[in-house]
Amino acid sequence: MKQSRLELIVGVFVLFGLTAVAYVALRIGAGALVGGDTYELQARFTNSGGLNPGSNVIIAGVTIGRIKAIELNPKDFSAVVTFNVRKAIKLPTDSIASIKTTGLIGDKFLSLAPGGDSEFLTPGSLITDTESTVDLESLISRFAFGSTTSKPKPAETK
Repeated sequence: MKQSRLELIVGVFVLFGLTAVAYVALRIGAGALVGGDTYELQARFTNSGGLNPGSNVIIAGVTIGRIKAIELNPKDFSAVVTFNVRKAIKLPTDSIASIKTTGLIGDKFLSLAPGGDSEFLTPGSLITDTESTVDLESLISRFAFGSTTSKPKPAETK
């Protein structure tokens, strides 16, 4: 009798532990532990290369949200990045969004630089002041093969 009661208690404890681990894993995977209550913003980029849904949104090295979706705007063929930010973070309307890399060839993330405006972005606002990612392949090929649009040097006059 005593043995079966002990086994029941251990089983309930293990089941509770597994449930807690599964709950935390699902919350982290969904980005919910980043801040809990969030609001949605959008940013328009000419090139969102390497940025993926689930990537971090960072201000001053601190993660404040996650990328929700990246879609192509068929009207102007720009990339519209939808992301969530913690409700406690109030961003001025003149904030700048840029795509950065964690290292030379690391993961991409969305970096926000808050502006100095006294008005704040409302949920669903679109940030148009953006800096797209640097295309490393294009930069290396320009350096290696020279630019095809370089201007000839003017002739010296004597």
